[in-house]
Amino acid sequence: MNTTVFAQRHIGPREADQNQMLKTIGVDSLDQLIYETIPDDIKLKKPLNLEEPMSEQEYLVHMHNVSKKNKVYKTYIGLGYHPTILPAVIQRNILENPGWYTAYTPYQAEIAQGRLEALLNFQTMITDLTGMELANASLLDESTAAAEAMSLLFAVRDRAQKKENVNKFFVSEDILPQTLSILTTRAIPIGIELVVGKESDFDFSSDFFGAILQYPGKLGQVTDIKSFIEKANNANIKVAVAADILSLVKLEAPGKFGADVVVGTTQRFGIPMGYGGPHAAYFATKEAYKRDIPGRIIGVTKDTDGNRALRMALQTREQHIKRDRATSNICTAQVLLAVMAGMYSVYHGPKGLQFIADSIHNAASLLADSLKKLGFNQVNSEYFDTLQIKTDAKKVKKVAKEKKVNFYYPDEDTVSISINETTTLRDINYLIEVFAKVAKKEAFTVSEIPQANTISENLQRKTEFLTSDVFNTYHSETELMRYIKKLERKDLSLNHSMISLGSCTMKLNAAAEMLPLSIFKWANVHPFVPEKQAKGYLTILKELEDQLTEITGFAATSLQPNSGAQGEFAGLMVIKAYHESRGDHHRNICLIPSSAHGTNPASAVMAGMKVIVTKSTEKGNIDVDDLREKAELHKNNLSCLMVTYPSTHGVYESAIKEITKIIHDNGGQVYMDGANMNAQVGLTNPGNIGADVCHLNLHKTFAIPHGGGGPGVGPICVAEQLVPFLPGNPVIKTGGEKAITAISGAPFGSSLVCLISYGYIKMLGAKGVTDATKAAILNANYIKTRLQGHFDTLYSGEMGRAAHEMIVDCRPFKANGIEVTDIAKRLMDYGFHAPTVSFPVAGTLMIEPTESESKAEMDRFCDAMISIKKEIDQASKEDNNNVLKNAPHTLEMVTANEWDFPYTREQAAYPLDYVKDNKFWPSVRRVDDAYGDRNLICTCAPIEEYIDA
Repeated sequence: MNTTVFAQRHIGPREADQNQMLKTIGVDSLDQLIYETIPDDIKLKKPLNLEEPMSEQEYLVHMHNVSKKNKVYKTYIGLGYHPTILPAVIQRNILENPGWYTAYTPYQAEIAQGRLEALLNFQTMITDLTGMELANASLLDESTAAAEAMSLLFAVRDRAQKKENVNKFFVSEDILPQTLSILTTRAIPIGIELVVGKESDFDFSSDFFGAILQYPGKLGQVTDIKSFIEKANNANIKVAVAADILSLVKLEAPGKFGADVVVGTTQRFGIPMGYGGPHAAYFATKEAYKRDIPGRIIGVTKDTDGNRALRMALQTREQHIKRDRATSNICTAQVLLAVMAGMYSVYHGPKGLQFIADSIHNAASLLADSLKKLGFNQVNSEYFDTLQIKTDAKKVKKVAKEKKVNFYYPDEDTVSISINETTTLRDINYLIEVFAKVAKKEAFTVSEIPQANTISENLQRKTEFLTSDVFNTYHSETELMRYIKKLERKDLSLNHSMISLGSCTMKLNAAAEMLPLSIFKWANVHPFVPEKQAKGYLTILKELEDQLTEITGFAATSLQPNSGAQGEFAGLMVIKAYHESRGDHHRNICLIPSSAHGTNPASAVMAGMKVIVTKSTEKGNIDVDDLREKAELHKNNLSCLMVTYPSTHGVYESAIKEITKIIHDNGGQVYMDGANMNAQVGLTNPGNIGADVCHLNLHKTFAIPHGGGGPGVGPICVAEQLVPFLPGNPVIKTGGEKAITAISGAPFGSSLVCLISYGYIKMLGAKGVTDATKAAILNANYIKTRLQGHFDTLYSGEMGRAAHEMIVDCRPFKANGIEVTDIAKRLMDYGFHAPTVSFPVAGTLMIEPTESESKAEMDRFCDAMISIKKEIDQASKEDNNNVLKNAPHTLEMVTANEWDFPYTREQAAYPLDYVKDNKFWPSVRRVDDAYGDRNLICTCAPIEEYIDA
């Protein structure tokens, strides 16, 4: 074995294993299996044009060298992004720990209690600081969270406002520029009219349903939001506040003033800037809006024994339920980053955060006084951390550049300076030198940072925060390290066993791909620095765009969308812009197959389109006749088709080229959902199939870790005619010549984790990525074959093969009183996370092993499934006291003095011998979902409850 070949490490089955697997499947070679799986007319005729693969060592040297092209200056740009200090204990034990970054979304709560507790901490932190009743965990970035707030306030208008079509939304001119751009993107398709102006000039007219304020403003001024909100409430206008989370340590919580929604980013809580992300945004609101809040809410419930347990609450809001009635298409959260930000608060506690916020404010005040002594005019009357200097910006910029300092220059007469957590007394003296040189005066030195307070009495924080026990206990590194480990042990991640989630592609996140995230010159670049300071990033991101463009067979790529759902929305908005550029403003019909992901119809409605669902055949394929009929019926208004390939049913539909031709013949464009791209790379591609745009889930096919439910990245790749419309950014030029307004806050979205996908492709090369696709198909068909005779596969291709995933039918087991959920919970006793449950067909499991899993691991999984089938055969409707209905079995349950079950403790805990070698214990018994929704508790208990106990 060539130990320098990365593909040997990424792909699970060894050559000998592959031969055995092919024999089990009943084919002579891997090529024969691929021939029997993929329609011949869509296969690529030549290999991908990618550079020769690097070894892991070569790649790491390469990334260190390219990082040197980034220039990390002292940066005071602000605009929602700030240098931070990531505590080493959090970096080492969470960010760099596969126990945290390889976990999946906590849909199976019993084996996700650690993540759920960390996210409950995050929600508590947000509700405390914002003064709101309810928070989610979490959203993508501040700007998209603001857009979600606007959409929520539009959705919850009262009956009279809806009847009168009240559609105006006031936006303070102090809003962040990237947020204004995204509000514009999101408002137009759903019929909201934005009115931008000064808060002091707003007349609170009944034409408005809502307003959004920036607190503090983009240039640092703290305005009297209390008075504004009072007047708005009196006029039946609901108010959202985009608030700097760290400033809320010193500024009174907007919730105390009557705000309806508070949004922002938690990037300041120890998360590296990473040239724009990923960072966890927050969204807090009133409990009255709990059914409309986007994203995920973590709630407290109880398990079978009545013990406290956590789960994702109110899941009926998810898109797979609401589909085209959903008010948001949010699917991915930013769990890993939310966990880190929450732990930052756990580590520092309220007193630590107070110290940090005071230090920043004191330093800003000292700088303001010092600049005044040098003759500069600082115009912010009240501020937290950001000064606004009225001067000749050009002169300042020239000196600052020489001194390697970044400020923000909103116009030729203004310099904005945002102080941050990393700013020291030495930094203040250096800034004094910069401005002394501009003023051509003698610099002076300050020897200490005195206490200061520029905030008026009525806006100062008086409300306590972070009073829960968890924020007042773990302040030494030893204690926090143990707390993090305690939570980690409650979660099943890829470092324990295979997570065979269909549609979610839980593949290896190689350590070599992850290591660059911790390199200083990758982690600490502000997204709005001049391009010359980000040459390393621009080099890598351009190459990644080119790699993805080649792999998809398209003409260009935008990396801006920072989730798959954002990619869907971006792709549809680009299609919309294309039609409008041709005068086809009326094209608004989006055809979507009934089997599509739930985010598809939600995204189409957000893009201002009307959804028409097309039928599926009994074999799970698109009903081509029905599609043709509907495309022809709506040809004058047809905008697009949204299609997933291979299908959501795990099959390569042979009619796909006919399907795309039907859409094109009727004036539409084809949007391909890239969720199943892991079954295409190197063998076929969206361009070859006839699509016009696709999004890619980099957290699936291209190896970005799921991180317990995020981060995700969802770039879009487009055909030639759509290139001019790729999304732009109001601060840094990017996108096409006729760019649509922004989709995400940062110019290139979550740039830091794009390094992972770049490394994946760079180390695998053309042959490696193609072999990975072949291995994914091999692994899926091996599991399909091994389970034959025990479980029926619902859909297969024309030659009886699965794609990279399959759906097994569990509905017949209802005759034995067993539901698919019982199988999912019982798999935990065998040491496995369940495959995808009841999607896209209720009562089924969708299994996807990925290429990274070994034959031995897949055999363990198959043995577990076959063993469970034997247990199902022994169950009956009349007797619910069986090993499946009682699953999962906890350590406490199995070691209790009493055992009142008709099976042995060994059957419960060690159903097969392999389990004894690596037993994973669920930390709670089966959770009660209904109780958790009826009794919604979404924050940690206050410290008084611990004292009373």
